[in-house]
Amino acid sequence: MVPGRAAGGRAVSLSSLELCCRGLYVWGVRTTWHTEGDGEFFCPGCGGDRNYRRRTGTRRLTLLNIPLLRRGSAGTVAECGVCGERFGLEALQAPTTGRFSAMLRDAVHTVALAVLTAGGAGSRAARETALEAVRDAGFSDCTEDQLIGLLAALAADEGRMPGAYDSLADAVDGCGTWLSIELHEALAPLAEHMEPQGRERVLLQAARIALADGPYQAAEREVLTAVGNSLAFPQEDTDRLLEAAAGTLS
Repeated sequence: MVPGRAAGGRAVSLSSLELCCRGLYVWGVRTTWHTEGDGEFFCPGCGGDRNYRRRTGTRRLTLLNIPLLRRGSAGTVAECGVCGERFGLEALQAPTTGRFSAMLRDAVHTVALAVLTAGGAGSRAARETALEAVRDAGFSDCTEDQLIGLLAALAADEGRMPGAYDSLADAVDGCGTWLSIELHEALAPLAEHMEPQGRERVLLQAARIALADGPYQAAEREVLTAVGNSLAFPQEDTDRLLEAAAGTLS
């Protein structure tokens, strides 16, 4: 019983139930949080790159707002350092804006090289189209000489030294054993975090490189199909987009 005082000054006793009824909650449950680490993530609440704290919660029974007995775990969350919202740890799987830009840049670069090795290395128009795509993706200082150097390095990696062929295009043509692995590693993680419109843009960029020197060659079509697969497009969607790109040039 808790002592109180009546209107006339007479002492009275208030039970816990009476205290609750008057808004004075004696018992309750409160979650206490323990910080285990921190880092940077893309906050779904703020919509931008933010610092976060990884925190584990414990539910505790309280008496007069003093935590006493454990009542189980409240789980582990990522708490935004700006808006204070808490999210499940799956929120940490989304790349930050900076990381996403780097992934996109590397993916476009890989796609451009893949298409050129499939038949466009000898075409100035194809190389210029590839160079434009690579620059737009983030390699703003990339030059045509650097692109040619990378193509020559790919040929050398497969034992196809350009000097033994009539041209770099002949040396590069057929250097495709690395394509399926490289394309999948560059595009599959990116596709998980891209809207369909963004994935379409990457595929159409690849198609424009292939079409810069004329209709699709068989090897180019094979590479573009691999790009579509790595971007998680059904085959019919890949075919539709490639035909649409070819139609704009006819």
